[in-house]
Amino acid sequence: MINHIPHIKNIEHNNYFLLAGPCVVESEEMTMGIAKRIKEITDRLKIPFIFKASYRKANRTRSDSFTGIGDEKALMILKKVRDELSLPIVTDIHESYEAEIAAKYVDVLQIPAFLCRQTELLLAAAATGKTVNVKKGQFLNAESMKFAADKIKNAGNPHVMLTERGTMLGYQDLVVDFRGIPVMKSFNVPVILDITHSLQQPNQSSGVTGGRPELIELIAKAGIVSGVDGIFIETHPDPKNALSDGANMLQLDKLEALLVKLLKVRSAIY
Repeated sequence: MINHIPHIKNIEHNNYFLLAGPCVVESEEMTMGIAKRIKEITDRLKIPFIFKASYRKANRTRSDSFTGIGDEKALMILKKVRDELSLPIVTDIHESYEAEIAAKYVDVLQIPAFLCRQTELLLAAAATGKTVNVKKGQFLNAESMKFAADKIKNAGNPHVMLTERGTMLGYQDLVVDFRGIPVMKSFNVPVILDITHSLQQPNQSSGVTGGRPELIELIAKAGIVSGVDGIFIETHPDPKNALSDGANMLQLDKLEALLVKLLKVRSAIY
């Protein structure tokens, strides 16, 4: 399923796998610190772990929103995390030319939900040979994601993952339709639930996306019950002061307790 991803560990324990980290690379110290902490937790709990951080954020509402510390600098930090901690890395790409660049530094290329139908972007990601994680568009049903997966597979890359991250409910809220999980699993690809982005409240009048982090545990448990293969959580030591998406992130010191609960739920069901 994901055992082809370099540096992935704990596959043999048959737990859910985890994609987790900060929304974006803010600094080397913070990025490395978060990665070390999650690695300690997941090694102890025997959870396969892929470290997540965007090297650049392109989908911003306001022109003055934080987008990154510089592409090369951020990518070098991600490479350092991968090399020093022996961790697989996932990061977002937004344009076709980024695929080849980012692939030199990371192990999984992630396609943001807004861009999941961009054929040229999907094909560029597929051409790198890296695993490609495509987030389901907020405007699509689960059935439609078969075509995104097929674009990558038909380009000769079988390593595809699909991620549920909520569907638009009105103009300023999202809802997770858990019926879509088994639908996407029927495409014979790993399916992930992006818990924290599913709790966003976009299009706020302030131009800063809101969120409902108090519901993280509820959505996470429901995802495990629904049979997801992996979970995606953005986490930060101080979400209120995070430079991007802080309103829906999980505080880092709450991560371990949540992961333990999810292991118990999975064990009870499977």
